[in-house]
Amino acid sequence: MTATDPALIALSQGWCALSLLHGRIDAHIEKALQSGHGLSVREYSLLDVLSRQHSGPGGHLQMKQVADAVVLSQSATTRLVTRLEDRHLLTRYLCDTDRRGIYTDVTEAGLALLDQARPTNDAALREALDEAARNPELAPLVRAVEELKAPAPAV
Repeated sequence: MTATDPALIALSQGWCALSLLHGRIDAHIEKALQSGHGLSVREYSLLDVLSRQHSGPGGHLQMKQVADAVVLSQSATTRLVTRLEDRHLLTRYLCDTDRRGIYTDVTEAGLALLDQARPTNDAALREALDEAARNPELAPLVRAVEELKAPAPAV
């Protein structure tokens, strides 16, 4: 493929549109969560991911798994967890079976804030998608996002 290859140009344009859509959605949700609940998108995502854990074998995420789930480096995830822990929204503890493993749980205060913020997040997402759907370049991506189904839980 060359730089003038139509397939490569189309691929690049598609990636730019996807990046634009993500940026607009992220900025819209960030503004809504910050003003309504004092949460960043990353903080909300972390609380949401951790709230889905369960007790028992395989029920808790290690910090590397958390980093992967919120798409941050391990060091950035550690800083994020520390900020939320300082706000008493999360707790950290060592794994019983592997002292090298560190787990994180959402506190009752974190769950309460997440419950309050979820409708704001959902409404902001809907607003951002509706706005993007009016842009002819982004409309096909919005339709694709709306057609996505949640992945089946791992067994």
